[in-house]
Formats: sequence, C-alpha cells, structure tokens
Amino acid sequence: MPVASNRIGLREIRALGPNSTIFDGGTGSVPGFGARRRISHHVSYFVMYRTQDGRQRRYTIGTHGAPWTPETARTKAQQVLMAAKIEGTDPNDEKKAKRAAATVAELCDMYMEDAEAGRLLTRRGIAKKASTVLTDRSRIDTHIKPLMGTMKVPSVTREDVERFMHRIAEGATRKRVKTGRKRGLSNVRGGKGTASRTVGLLSAIFTYAQRKRMITEHPVRGVIRYADRRRQRRLSDDEYAALGRALAAAAAPPLPRKDGKPARAIWPAAIQAARFLALTGWRSGEALALRWGMLDLPRRTARLPDTKTGESVRPLSSAACDLLQKIGPGKANALVFPPSRGDGIMTGFPTVFERIAKKGGLPKDITPHILRHSFASLAADLGCSELAIATLLGHRAGSVTARYTHAADDVLLSIADRVAAATLRKLEGERSAVVVQGPRAGLVVA
Repeated sequence: MPVASNRIGLREIRALGPNSTIFDGGTGSVPGFGARRRISHHVSYFVMYRTQDGRQRRYTIGTHGAPWTPETARTKAQQVLMAAKIEGTDPNDEKKAKRAAATVAELCDMYMEDAEAGRLLTRRGIAKKASTVLTDRSRIDTHIKPLMGTMKVPSVTREDVERFMHRIAEGATRKRVKTGRKRGLSNVRGGKGTASRTVGLLSAIFTYAQRKRMITEHPVRGVIRYADRRRQRRLSDDEYAALGRALAAAAAPPLPRKDGKPARAIWPAAIQAARFLALTGWRSGEALALRWGMLDLPRRTARLPDTKTGESVRPLSSAACDLLQKIGPGKANALVFPPSRGDGIMTGFPTVFERIAKKGGLPKDITPHILRHSFASLAADLGCSELAIATLLGHRAGSVTARYTHAADDVLLSIADRVAAATLRKLEGERSAVVVQGPRAGLVVA
C-alpha cells in the first residue's frame, strides 16, 4: 500500500484517486492510520490494529467531512490503537455493541457508506449504479430520516413501518427543496407510489442490518405495500398527430412576444431527443446519455454499455439513423443530445418535453415514458413477437441474446423499420401505406 511521504493532510485527501488507499507517513504519523476512496468521491478514514490473539483487523473511523478531518481522524486512530494495545480490548467489538443500539438514521448512514463504496451488490452481482445511490440518498434524507431517524433499530416494529408508509402516502414529507444547481428546486410530493418505493428501500436497509446482526427479526417483511399501478397509457392516433404538430411547432422560430421581450426558443437537442424516443422506444435516460462512440450507423446498431438491464445492443431503424445523421456525427465521447449549458446530461429534458407537448395541446399525462409504452404497443399491433419487442426496447429478455451479438441482424432491423415507419405515419397524421427503406426495401406497412 502507498505510504505518504508526510502525514496525511487535506492535500493528500483531495489528490486521492478512485479505488485508492494511502497510509500515514512522515514525522508524527500514526502507524496503521490511513484513508481510502472507492468509486464515489467519498473518502473514509481507518486504522489497522492487532487484537490480543494476534489477529489483524481494520477499524473504520468515518467518512471525510464534519466531524472527521485528517487531524480528528488521526486522534481517533491513536485512541483505537491505545485501546487495543494497552487496555487489551477489541475496538470493533465495542463498535458492534454500539451498532446494536444504533438509530435508524445511523443505520442509513452505514448503508449509504457501503453503497457508495461499492460494497452492496445487486442481484446481478454488481455494485449499485451512481444514479441509484443518489436516488437512495434522496429517499433517505427526504422520507426515512425525518420520520424514523431517531428510532432505535432493534425497536422498529411492523406497525411502525406501516405507519411510516401511510404518512408518506398522505403527504407528511411534502416540501419544496432547493438543490445544488442554480435556480434548482425539488418538489417532493409524497403519495402512494413514493411510499411503496421508499418502503422497498427501507426493506433493503433492514436486510443489511440483519446481515450485520443488528436485528434478529425483519420489521418490513409482511408489510403490504400499495399496489404498483403501472401506467397502461399509450398515444392514440389523434395524440400521435398532435405530437407531430408539436415537434414541428417547437422546431419553428418562436413568435415575438407581446411585451417586446425576446422569445425563448426550445433547445433543438431536446426536440431531436423527443423525436428519437418516439422512433425507438428507448428510455429517456438511455437516449440522453447516448454518445457518438456507442453508434455504428453503417450497421444501424447502438451498443449501450450500461443500461437498466446491463449492456444492450439495439437495432436502429432507417428513420432513427436519418435523424442521427442530420445531427452529427460528432466526437466519440460527445453526447448526441447535449444540454444547452455545461457538459453533463440534459437534466431539464422532462420540463422541456412538457413545453413541447403543450404546443400540440397534449394532456399533461403524456410523458417521455409514454412514448416508450406507445412504441411497444404499436409493435405489438404490427404482430411483432415479444422477444423482438424486448430486444428493441432493451428489456431483460432481449438482453440475454444481445450479449452474444455485436450488430443487429436483418430481421430485427426490418422490424425496427416497420415500427418506425408506422410511427412516422401517425406523427404526420396520415393513414396511407408507406414504403420502408432498409434491408428489406419495398416492404409495405399497411
């Protein structure tokens, strides 16, 4: 393990790279004291020590940030070493005893520390994605800690969890919170769906506590959650035509405002992203994270390295490829649908989509995800098999075979063309047959 030439300080902590560990060095250093960083930006302090029977153990002091600085963590490390060497006690045993009486808030902090360090694995045997970790932290800070944070972990009962779920559903945690972004505002509404998902996270947290032997009985098991009301919504023919008009109106130059102020145009990349979603049925997050290096336009294939179901190979219709060719191509690492400001993902896309939909007079329940439902429904209407639809959409069933392929075959490309052609016809409000251009040129879609 690398040892610092000097004692660990703020400069060494800031320079610590991902999956790196450094030990204290130089004059006044504490033997065995170190810091490590996993995949996230969080750095944790620890100290290595030996028990009375000679076993080496690691004691995690805490995560960098108040109250833990290099100096306060080094002082704690000295106390741990003194307890192990002079007093003959095992600091980790004392830590386990304290965990038995930890609060729910403290349990959540432990859970998140392991999640951010990549030590909590999903059913697929991989660490949680950064986006999932952020969502978990948001639910903990917004719902779990305010309502259950002070409760002792062993004292939580099933009745407590049921009361917790009902309070979220009734809006007990409803509030508006400023985010770290400029003019950013998060509107926490609560509701039954939020309550059920938060209880699901709480169940995972208490499973974690059970593995740590902090509890013997799982208080969330047996709690009946609200039914997951999956939206069956799809676009009607009239709504497809309205969406087509909305996309055209959004792309047109904005009309001058009555007050003389400059009109605000809709970001072109957002309009292109909305059209791309309608033509492909992709998840909006997949499209917004798409980079030019993931595309093989001559073979009409996209390889997405990290989706909800893992790596995914997607066939692209001729219509989707035409759209992409009009936009780019760009540099391999450049986003296909970049934001109007900055280098990250277009986080404001849902709001921009609302503006687009409003131009066509579409109902408020038409969201980007409804385009995905509509694409799947239209593919089923055309007689496509469930496996083919799963492959087009990147569902788990389709990802099994996609792991062994590097490009889409002619059958899948033909199906993608059929669905995209039918989508274009509906967007244009036409009902006449169109000829699909692709590997099966001349195919007529009725």
